[in-house]
Amino acid sequence: MLSKYYLMLCPRLVEESTWLLQIIISAFLAILFLQSGIDKVVDRRGNLEFLQGHFAKSPLAGMVPLLVTVITILEIAAGALSAIGSVLIVVTHDPIVAFYGAVISALSILGLFFGQRVAKDYAGAAILVPYFLLTLVAIYLLARLT
Repeated sequence: MLSKYYLMLCPRLVEESTWLLQIIISAFLAILFLQSGIDKVVDRRGNLEFLQGHFAKSPLAGMVPLLVTVITILEIAAGALSAIGSVLIVVTHDPIVAFYGAVISALSILGLFFGQRVAKDYAGAAILVPYFLLTLVAIYLLARLT
């Protein structure tokens, strides 16, 4: 009951905590996807070699270079939008750019999850589930609820 009265005394507490969560989750997605995308650009050859071996016995074997390019673009876009969106939330309290970053983050993880499942790397696919759930929470927190 104390929390109910505390919220009555501080009506902006929920709004301010949502604002803080929006900043933190957007910054997390920015770090996650910028690091991953930049690594795929900087060490493209190493990533291609690893992934061509990983997908050698899958139906995606001949498409690895194209798929790495697509996922790299998605990851950099997700990270950049999340980073810019995080700053914009601080400055303008507008989460729309970060929202789009979260949506592209979810699409990136879906693509990675699909690839892991097709390659029959079920443990690798399972590792992606918490990240996917985080992106769903981000989409919810960043959506404009009017």
